[in-house]
Amino acid sequence: MKKAHVVFATITGNNEDVADIVTEALEDLGLEVEETEISQTDPEELTDADLIVICPYTYDEGNLPEEGMDFYDDLADVDLTGKTFGVAGSGDVFYEEFYNVAVDKFAAALTNAGAVNGSELVKINLDPDEDDIKKLDAFAQDLVNSLK
Repeated sequence: MKKAHVVFATITGNNEDVADIVTEALEDLGLEVEETEISQTDPEELTDADLIVICPYTYDEGNLPEEGMDFYDDLADVDLTGKTFGVAGSGDVFYEEFYNVAVDKFAAALTNAGAVNGSELVKINLDPDEDDIKKLDAFAQDLVNSLK
């Protein structure tokens, strides 16, 4: 059975909701999924998964989650060659050009670590609504398809 590891960072709970939706979709598609909070996760743990999903928030004007900085920095020291990843995060369009840039930064860090993107990045404004849930379900399906 293929394994996925979903890592989230949240202040308001929105990204935990995103992670929960993705986790449930991946489980429904037959994957074994571990879901963890970013400050409680060592990037080295990702090497045990076939699929890695990060659900970060963007703080203020383009800042990464403070509690996820060590995780982000440590990604540079982990070899994720052969792994597939996806990044989906919630942000606030109020921040205009800084909207959800943590999604892009984590995607770049995972690529630099050798992982391959398995789906388009997903950016959600605030809490996920019905349309966002459909997007996240399609995101999960794309990721599973990319594993085959």
